Amino acid sequence: MKVVVGLGNPGRQYERTRHNIGFDVLSQLADWHGVAGFKSQFEALVGEFSLGGDKVLLVAPQTFMNLSGRSVTAVTKFYKLPASDVMVVCDDMNLPLGRLRLRGSGSAGGQKGLQDILQKLGTQDVPRLRMGVGRPPAGFAVADYVLSRFRDHESDSVSQAVQNAARGVECWVEQGLEIAMNQVNAPE
Repeated sequence: MKVVVGLGNPGRQYERTRHNIGFDVLSQLADWHGVAGFKSQFEALVGEFSLGGDKVLLVAPQTFMNLSGRSVTAVTKFYKLPASDVMVVCDDMNLPLGRLRLRGSGSAGGQKGLQDILQKLGTQDVPRLRMGVGRPPAGFAVADYVLSRFRDHESDSVSQAVQNAARGVECWVEQGLEIAMNQVNAPE
């Protein structure tokens, strides 16, 4: 079994914001794989499908971003999964809009949801797919920026990044981390 955790904040007011791009990737995967619905479990919305002989659990924590580790810990304990079977998909202001970076381990790099997951799991060896949302313009507070919606001129880049991220997740499930890293991190 593989677990794909998309990070974001619950509630309609946060839909389609920069901080919720992880939820958007889960939605893309759910659409592609015919996930009929998500159920409430593990303080998250959870859906599932099969891919390449593996069961894939889509997990959208509903605890708000900074407490995402509670959901992820509950899932890994229930299914007795190692952290290496969990892929966290999150936004990253340090990457240009639309740029993806897949790693198998490392620090949270300032992403509070990822930081909580690493802390609660007690390891930095958690695969993560960071999705670039760009830096805030001058005079724009960081919190306001990540909670803002993408602008119209950014929509094509965001849509393409979400699809590329979903393909990267599928590659990770079917072919493993190294091959997925080569696919996702390839220069454009």
